[in-house]
Amino acid sequence: MVNSTVTPHVLRNGYDLPVYGLDNGTFYYIHIPAMICIVTSFVCAVIAIVLSFRSRGYKSFFTKWSKSERFVVYLALCDALFNVSHFTDHLHIAIAKNHVYPKELCEFYGFNLALFITAQNLMVNIVAINAFMLLYFNKNLEFGRYDWRLLAWTFGAPFIGASIAGIAGQLGTNGAFCYFDGVKGVITNICFTTVPLLLVLVMNVIFYLLTWKRIHEQCREIRQNLGKMSTAMRASHRAARAMSMFVAAFFVQWWAMALYGVWNLAVDVVPQPVHHMVTTFSNIGGILNLIVYRIIRKKQLSKGEVLSTEKLTKSTEARHSHSHFSRNNTLHENSMCDSQVTEQPSVTLKIMDNHLAVPTRNGHEC
Repeated sequence: MVNSTVTPHVLRNGYDLPVYGLDNGTFYYIHIPAMICIVTSFVCAVIAIVLSFRSRGYKSFFTKWSKSERFVVYLALCDALFNVSHFTDHLHIAIAKNHVYPKELCEFYGFNLALFITAQNLMVNIVAINAFMLLYFNKNLEFGRYDWRLLAWTFGAPFIGASIAGIAGQLGTNGAFCYFDGVKGVITNICFTTVPLLLVLVMNVIFYLLTWKRIHEQCREIRQNLGKMSTAMRASHRAARAMSMFVAAFFVQWWAMALYGVWNLAVDVVPQPVHHMVTTFSNIGGILNLIVYRIIRKKQLSKGEVLSTEKLTKSTEARHSHSHFSRNNTLHENSMCDSQVTEQPSVTLKIMDNHLAVPTRNGHEC
């Protein structure tokens, strides 16, 4: 009798994994819906960018655009670049019915996904923090000239992290698409995506709930006192409402990936319906952000107001540094709208701020 031993196959990297869906006939059910969502999202992202610049003009982007308006462009740009890279990834796999070759191309796709997914996470988290700080501490986060602080954090940090992952050989195929290597990059994926995404989602939900709680509390106080809301408070509420919609859209886009990450920590094989939800929801960011943009614009146009913004004058900036400046003026200039809104020919509301303003009648917002 001859004793024979079978040497188990050792997985060296993601290319040793089977192509997801080929073994059970669901291959195209994964990639075709994903590509449809990606193309639709890309078109919506481009529409959002075009509409934004058509309504505001590109020359005043950093000087007269509100923060909410700039967030629309930044997030749409993230979605568009994410969509281009991810579409070519899915298309390559769908045509070849195999992993992406050469390996360097797959790593390039994975690098782009890691960069733009993380950039969106950080940017929307800043949006949530900004709304929270505005309502609870009446502080406006300063992003610096040309938003360099915001852009350095949201794009610079992910770029450095993804570069380190690429140099360390952590990027590659996971069997379904190119991201972090399904064998060598498991721990990196947990540290770079699963844990940060969960933290950002939880933080955003908390900030979202606290922001709306504060809005309702202040509105209730105004109604009980039968008074009128101050200009600064109305501006803060409008800005917080606008930013909260971005946070809600972010949750809709990324909840499935967070669920997948948690599930994968508990078991090795995640049910395929969960995988389908990931490839659907994570690829509709452009659609969601266009919806947010249209809601904001619809609120403006339905009231018939004319929205324009103005840059703070040198005399206004100088008054910020005077210690004897009154508290009301300080609150007025630290609010988050940089807008001049004319609702009726006889009534003009000027808000020295840097956020989107949607005026209401008779001084009431609640």
